[in-house]
Amino acid sequence: MRSVDASTEDITRRGARIALVASLIGIAAGYGAAFLPAGAPVWAPWLLATGIPLSIGAIMVLGATRGRGGVGALKVPFAFVVITLATGFCAALLLPATENAGSDLWLGLPARAAIIIYGIGLLPTIVLPVAYALTFESQTLTAADVEQVRSLARETGKTSHATAVGGGSQA
Repeated sequence: MRSVDASTEDITRRGARIALVASLIGIAAGYGAAFLPAGAPVWAPWLLATGIPLSIGAIMVLGATRGRGGVGALKVPFAFVVITLATGFCAALLLPATENAGSDLWLGLPARAAIIIYGIGLLPTIVLPVAYALTFESQTLTAADVEQVRSLARETGKTSHATAVGGGSQA
C-alpha cells in the first residue's frame, strides 16, 4: 500500500508519464498515417508537430523530477521549450508553400528553415543550459543523496555476491 507522501511525490512523474505515452501514441499515429494508401492525411504532421515537443518535455520532467518538489524552478524553462518547439513546428506547417529563389530571407535562410534552425534548434539550446546552471544547486543531488546511493549500491552488491556464491535466493 502506498503512503500519502509517495502518492503526492508521484503526481509530477505520473503526469509526465501520461503525457509521454499520449505523445508517443500521437507520434506513432502520425508516422503510421504515412503508410495509408492515399498518403498521409492533413492531420498527420500536426500530430508530429505537437507530439514531439510534448514527448521531449515529458522526458525532461521525468529526468529532472526530484522528490515532492517536482521540477521546481525548471518548470518555466521546460514550459518555454515545449511551447517554443510546438510553436516552431506549427508555424513551419502553417506557412504557405510559396517559397522560391526570390523569397525573402530571415537571417539568411528561407522562412521555414529559419524557424526550424533558429527557433527550434538554437533557442532551446540557449535557454536550457542557462536554466540548469541557475538551478544547479537546488536541483542536483546533495552529499547525503550521493551517500544514500552509495550505501544502496554496497547493499545491492553484497546481496548479489551472496546470491551468486550461495547459488540461490536469500530468505
